[in-house]
Amino acid sequence: MTEHHQADADHGGLTRRTLTTAAGTTAVAGLLSAGSTSSAAALPAQSPPRAPAPAAAPSAARGADFDRCLAVARALLVVDADGRSLVPGYRRVLKDGLPRTRTGAKKVLVIGAGPAGLVTAWLLRRAGHHVTVLEANGNRVGGRIKTFRRGGHEKAAQPFADPRQYAEAGAMRLPGSHPLVMDLIGQLGLKKRPFYYVDVDGQGRPAAHTWIHVNGVRMRRADYARAPRRINRSFGVPRAHWDTPAAAILRSVLDPVRDEFSTLGPDGKRTDKPLPERIQGWARVIQRFGDWSMFRFLTEHAGLDERTVDLIGTVENLTSRLPLSFVHSFIGSSLISPDTAFWELEGGTAVLPDALLAKVRDTVRFDRRVTRIEYYDPDRAGSDTRHVRARGPHVWVDTVSEGRGGPVVREQFTADAAVVTVPFSGLRHVRVSPPMSYTKRRAVTELHYDSATKVLLEFSRRWWEFDEADWKRELNRIDPGLYDAYRAGRTPGDGKLLGAHPSVPSGHITPGQRTHYAAHRAVTRDQPAAADVIGGGSVSDNANRFMYQPSHPVPGSAGGVVLASYSWADDALRWDSLDDEARYPHALCGLQEVYGQRIEVFYTGAGRTQSWMRDPYAYGEASVLLPGQHTELLTSIPAAEGPLHFAGDHTSVKPAWIEGALESAVRAALEVHSA
Repeated sequence: MTEHHQADADHGGLTRRTLTTAAGTTAVAGLLSAGSTSSAAALPAQSPPRAPAPAAAPSAARGADFDRCLAVARALLVVDADGRSLVPGYRRVLKDGLPRTRTGAKKVLVIGAGPAGLVTAWLLRRAGHHVTVLEANGNRVGGRIKTFRRGGHEKAAQPFADPRQYAEAGAMRLPGSHPLVMDLIGQLGLKKRPFYYVDVDGQGRPAAHTWIHVNGVRMRRADYARAPRRINRSFGVPRAHWDTPAAAILRSVLDPVRDEFSTLGPDGKRTDKPLPERIQGWARVIQRFGDWSMFRFLTEHAGLDERTVDLIGTVENLTSRLPLSFVHSFIGSSLISPDTAFWELEGGTAVLPDALLAKVRDTVRFDRRVTRIEYYDPDRAGSDTRHVRARGPHVWVDTVSEGRGGPVVREQFTADAAVVTVPFSGLRHVRVSPPMSYTKRRAVTELHYDSATKVLLEFSRRWWEFDEADWKRELNRIDPGLYDAYRAGRTPGDGKLLGAHPSVPSGHITPGQRTHYAAHRAVTRDQPAAADVIGGGSVSDNANRFMYQPSHPVPGSAGGVVLASYSWADDALRWDSLDDEARYPHALCGLQEVYGQRIEVFYTGAGRTQSWMRDPYAYGEASVLLPGQHTELLTSIPAAEGPLHFAGDHTSVKPAWIEGALESAVRAALEVHSA
């Protein structure tokens, strides 16, 4: 990376880390009290006087500067430099709008129409500013909120055989512990219902009847929790771990770290320490382990052998994250407790951007991919003033269309300020002049984005809710002896029974799919018991990895869409290499390894795939930080560059969560409004 920063001081002996520590950038700071005209930034560039590191913390030589760790801790907990929570003020802004300001209305460009961009635009417009939203996509807003559905604001064609069916390509569960999301859903009048991350029975009670299928061993989750020895021994773990479930092993090594900021009660539940202690505790964790990968933590600090790490990685969905930041995974596991209630939105998560778009529709310019940003910063020495006129614009943005069904066109927009919400993986391809600060450019260049791919398959009946009586009735509708034939493993392997149930509409299973299916179908045709679950998901060590059933039926439809494969990192890239005609039968075969061969009769032939790495607007699933990136990059990611402000979930410490996008939207709107 070329360095354009000015170097007036002697840089002899500076490492890249100490250079980054010294090169903090400015963010808006202030109070979020009623009527205030300024905002409080969760990531202040100017650190307060250095607080002595707690006795339990290691020396700075073993970790990042403690002030920087405190800044990351404050961002994580969404508090200002004085340790006061910003969340109440953010909630007030979402509800009542931005506080009064004496500055006049500004002309603002918002780049990107994901949840951060839409909420930023809505807040600024309500405050009287003149807003234009530039969205590269020609027909859809929402970013990584995307529902495969018929209709919607994008007027999408029906993706499944049943025109009533829909499924999530992106965000699918909303934690009840995320206050801004919960408030916004209520404010927009959207209907939510429980999302069953763990399957339930017909009375809504946790059942844990879904499967763990690894190393050729299949067990119900509930059975594994009671007696994990068969699966644990299949990994070759030491005798000491034979009878401890993977989740309990992981919890036992993470709990001492959680003790830094919370306490474990006699009931087994954790209680947060008072906020000042919590901030210090999180800072100690970040300083101690900020440079560590999850694999290093589990092996070097926790002392686990590699077989036990393999067990935890496979069963607890850590395999793809093992080489990445320990802090990233630890934050996720600590902020979402086992008691957290999850919700989904009726009609699909895309009803949220639908409702936000309705607030700002006339401000959105679709099919406008930003290619160049020029800006003038009067506070920056040497900033180019060629374009500046009295009271003229400070930002110039060039765009190009995608040329769908017509010519490719260019268009330029000008404004007093811009809020950039696109992922840094996409901003990397935008020319910015003059060059932004070294620390910002380094963050844009180096922030890690992971791969994630979803493969969704449609079925004409919700077979995962069946008991054995249901299976016998429906299979014998096809052939009176078919139920017993499946149980005995005597069904044909040439694809003849693919979609054989009378409820399956014709015309969606192609000859190519049947051929690929026959080629991939497992040789062994064992038939496990009926799943008999609602919602929840199973885990396997086959290529599908994680499988989730819908938590609720679609009104008027007897079928449903299963998330047949949810994978990350290298596993995701391998699915991306297949075309649909091979991918969907392959995913079906992986699903059968877990749930049994007989599910084939309900397969409609319709499926959908979402690869976020191959998505031309996302450039990756989300920012998943590498070891050291929290302390090296995080303070620079949301910091403004003159009239350029930055929002998006990647600018928060909750990447991949809508809550992080909303926190950043309120912060950026306050920055622009108060400038």
